[in-house]
Amino acid sequence: MQVPQDGEDFAGQPWYHGPLSRQKAEALLQQDGDFLVRASKSRGGHPVISCRWRGSVLHFDVFRVALRPRPGRPTALFQLEDERFPSLPALVRSYVTGQRTLSQATGAVASRPVTRQGPIRRSFSEDTLPDGPAWTEPLRARKRSDSQPAGLQHMGQPTEDHPGSGASTMPASALPRTGSDSVLLKVPVPLGSIADSLRASDGQIHAKAPTKPPRTSSLMLPDASGRPPTYCELVPRVPRVQGTPPGHSCPEPEAPWWEAEEEEEEEEEENRCFARPQAEVSFCPPDNPFCLLGSQNRPLETEVLHTLHGLFLEHHPGSTALHLLLVDCQATGLLGVTKAQRGAMGVASGLELLTLPHGHRLRLELLERLETLALAGALAVLGCAGPLEERAAALRGLVELALALRPGAAGDLPGLAAVMGALLMPQVSRLERTWRQLRRSHTEAALAFEQELKPLMRALDEGAGPCDPGEVALPYVAPAVRLLEGEELPGPLDESCERLLRTLHRARLLARDAPRFREAAARRLRGFRPHPELREALTTGFLRRLLWGSRGAGAPWATRLEKFQRVLSVLSQRLEPDH
Repeated sequence: MQVPQDGEDFAGQPWYHGPLSRQKAEALLQQDGDFLVRASKSRGGHPVISCRWRGSVLHFDVFRVALRPRPGRPTALFQLEDERFPSLPALVRSYVTGQRTLSQATGAVASRPVTRQGPIRRSFSEDTLPDGPAWTEPLRARKRSDSQPAGLQHMGQPTEDHPGSGASTMPASALPRTGSDSVLLKVPVPLGSIADSLRASDGQIHAKAPTKPPRTSSLMLPDASGRPPTYCELVPRVPRVQGTPPGHSCPEPEAPWWEAEEEEEEEEEENRCFARPQAEVSFCPPDNPFCLLGSQNRPLETEVLHTLHGLFLEHHPGSTALHLLLVDCQATGLLGVTKAQRGAMGVASGLELLTLPHGHRLRLELLERLETLALAGALAVLGCAGPLEERAAALRGLVELALALRPGAAGDLPGLAAVMGALLMPQVSRLERTWRQLRRSHTEAALAFEQELKPLMRALDEGAGPCDPGEVALPYVAPAVRLLEGEELPGPLDESCERLLRTLHRARLLARDAPRFREAAARRLRGFRPHPELREALTTGFLRRLLWGSRGAGAPWATRLEKFQRVLSVLSQRLEPDH
C-alpha cells in the first residue's frame, strides 16, 4: 500500500478531498468499506473520515491533541480512539492496512479509498487545523514559516498571487476512483493557486486566535446562524428560551468537547491542589422545554408514548445502550464536568463526589434516576394491552437491551441495573403467561436472562461483580449510595458487616479509578452520533414529566413512587388477573 510518510502534508493525499459537504461525501461512497477524508466546512476545516458501512455512511472526527512544544517530538497528535499518531497519513495507514475498526460502537472498517477528481480548491496542512495558526500565503513546497510565532503578524491579511510559485493543474482523468482497489495512490500536491483566497463561507481567518467554545454540562448557546449543526457532542443542549414546539426535531450540538477537556486537565495537572468544597453540585439540568413534551403535559400522554415506541423500534439495542450510557455518564458526573463544577465540589468527577458528605444531592439524584428508569421499563411491558406475543416481544427487547449494557459491551452498569429492575419488578415478574410465551418464542433471550443477567445483577447488588475500567465504562454505585444514605443492610449481622466492608472498599476503588472510567466511557462513545430525541427521552427530567405530568413532577419522590407503583399494579392485574 502506497501511503505517504508521516511528515508529508496530508492535503497531497488522493483520499483527502478538502472542504466537502456531508451530502457530497455520501454520494461518493458507494460500497461498504469506501472512505475519504474531508475538511468539514461547518467545523472550521476539522478533518473528518467519512466511510460507508453496512449500507449507511458514517462520519468520524479525527481528534487533534495539541502538545506542549518540546524538541524532538511533534506539536500535535491525531487519534480516533485509543492510539495516537504523529500525523493524519500515519493514522490512515494504520487503520486501513490493519483493517482496524474506526470505532468500537459502529465496527466500521475503512478499506477502499475514494480518490478526489482533480485539484482541491483549498487544503489544510497539519499546522492549519483548529487551535493552530492558518496559512495566509499560497501553499508552497514545505514552507512552514507561517506556523511559527513570527508569522502571526501576517494573519488576516489578503493573499497575493505568485505566478512563479510553480502552479500546476491536474486533469480529472489523472485521478480515477480506485473502486475496489485497496491501494492509496500517492499524487503530487497541486501548488500555487490552490489557496488564493479564503471566503467567509470557508471559515474566516482572524488576526486574533479564536476563543474556545463554551462548554458546560447543562447549557449550550444556540447557533446564531440558525442552521442545524451536523455533529453532536456529549453535552446536553438547552433549546431556545421560547421553547421548542412538540413534534419538532431537536437541534444537535455541533462539536465534541472531550479533546478540549483533556487538554485543560493536562494544563491544570501541575498546579492542581485540593480546594475546599463550596456547595453541593447537581449534574441534572433543570426541567427546560422538551422537544417531545409541551410546556404543560398530563401523565402518560398517549401521543407521546406512541412516539417513544416508534423511537425505540427504530434503534437496535446496541444504539439504545450507547444513548443510555451517554445520559448516565452525564447524570453521574463522569463526563461533561466543567471547571467551575470541579472547583465547587473539590474533586474531578461525580464518582468521587458521591463518596463525600457534600455529595448528598448527587446520591439522591442517582437513586431517583435508577428507580425512574426501572418504572419506565416496567411501563413498556405493562402498557402493552395487545396480544400476548406483543408483551413477550417487549420483554425480549428489555433483555436484549440489558445484554447490550452488560460489561464488555456498552459497560453501563447503572443502566443495566435499571433495566433489570424493570424485569424483576413484582408487577412484571408475576406475568406467568407472558414469561412462558417469552421462553417459547424467544428462547435465547429467556436463557440469557436466567443464566447470565440474573446472577450478574445479584453479584452487583452484593457489592461484587465486575468493575474493571477495561470492560466497564460506568460502574454500579447504587449499593454504596444506599449505604451512605443510611439504608440498613438485610441479613444476619456477620454477613451484613462483611457486605458493608466490601461495599465501602468498592466505593474507594471506584473513586480512585474515576479517570480510567472516564477514558473508557469516552472511548466507547467516540464517533457515536446520538439521536437528539432519543437522548432527551432517557433523561431524568423528561421521564419525570412523562410519568407524573408537569404538575405531579414537583411532588416529593416517595409520594410519586407510591402512586406510580399502584398504577403499575392495576395494569398488571388487567393483563393477567389473579385467579
